[in-house]
Amino acid sequence: MFTGKVAVVTGAGQGIGEGYAKGLAQLGCKLVIADIDSAQGERVSGDIQKSGGESLFVKVDVSDETSASNLARQVKEKYGAIDYLVNNAAMFGKLDFNPLMTVDLGYLNKIVGVNMLGAVVMTRACVPLMKAGGAIVNQSSTAAWMNYDYYSFTKLAINGITCVLARELGPKGIRVNAIAPGPTDTQALRDKVPEEYLKGMIAAMPLARLGTPEDLLKSLAFLLSDDASWVTGLIMNVDGGQWMRP
Repeated sequence: MFTGKVAVVTGAGQGIGEGYAKGLAQLGCKLVIADIDSAQGERVSGDIQKSGGESLFVKVDVSDETSASNLARQVKEKYGAIDYLVNNAAMFGKLDFNPLMTVDLGYLNKIVGVNMLGAVVMTRACVPLMKAGGAIVNQSSTAAWMNYDYYSFTKLAINGITCVLARELGPKGIRVNAIAPGPTDTQALRDKVPEEYLKGMIAAMPLARLGTPEDLLKSLAFLLSDDASWVTGLIMNVDGGQWMRP
């Protein structure tokens, strides 16, 4: 089902994005590792190649139209087309959390540009290389419904962007969905969330454990696959029951 398909994964240099990229490579996809961190991106691309997969690293700033267009050009030259786009890139692990009333607006605009509008910028760049049957998955978060900070509202906006793009791209035969992970065991989470807070969060979840990138990969594979050919505009919680929505 996935053999030979070309998948672009943004923020694929570490964490969940790395898990997505390596997992899709194992399923047979040709991977485009898109990340602003060249060292990490090259590492992941090299790992895929060492494992017998095919990959291309492209440095990209998802908030910059010129950078996104350059990625699309390189992918066109290398592979000719794009089948899947995973808009995973976001600022989180090293994010400075400050009140909306005091945060520097330049910093806030950068966060919005990456975490929120990055999905729009990358979709606009990649869709011209996609055909009917293509699929896009955006990375949301259960933080979208928690109203804590600007990370939360950028993820809430991703949900709305996902639904708007699903409506716009449906006539082209391109599906657009999103995954909303709960707390997932990555270095970024460990860097950001104190251990005692994590323990309390886990204890309150029906499935009382942190998620893993492998948990999320299974949902991603479904949403990209033909098994989900009549699924679009869905925000899929993959969160151990952390945030139940009736």
